[in-house]
Amino acid sequence: MSGKLAEILNIHKWEKGTLIFILQKVQRELGYISEEAISEIAKRARISISEVFGVASFYSQFHFTPRGKHTVKVCLGTSCHVQGGPRILEAVERELGIKAGETTKDYKFNLETVACFGCCALSPVIVVDKTVYSRMTTKRVKEILRLYQ
Repeated sequence: MSGKLAEILNIHKWEKGTLIFILQKVQRELGYISEEAISEIAKRARISISEVFGVASFYSQFHFTPRGKHTVKVCLGTSCHVQGGPRILEAVERELGIKAGETTKDYKFNLETVACFGCCALSPVIVVDKTVYSRMTTKRVKEILRLYQ
């Protein structure tokens, strides 16, 4: 077991109801939930690996592969879709060389799609980390992503 994982798991009381909190802590510290982490959590919590994986896979907040430094989210909700969201997504995919749901090989970017950010008057919208970029165009995609290189 890696030193960082052991450090995280050694500081927690293993009580009923702490599984999600511990999964959140592992992901926050390591960036994702590894197979090793799932196995070790199951052992320490005295539950099956499938129970730990079942809980972790139920919530979209948990990831099972390393994530990029920056997360790019492209809105494909109704307003963004009508205003060109699919073209924006294609431009981001082309620029990063990945598809939605993937991470770049250098671990700089993950790309996700979302159903709606609630910014319909500003559509189409992308969000990089926590910064909202409104009225996106395919031309602006390259300029914005360059800011995060």
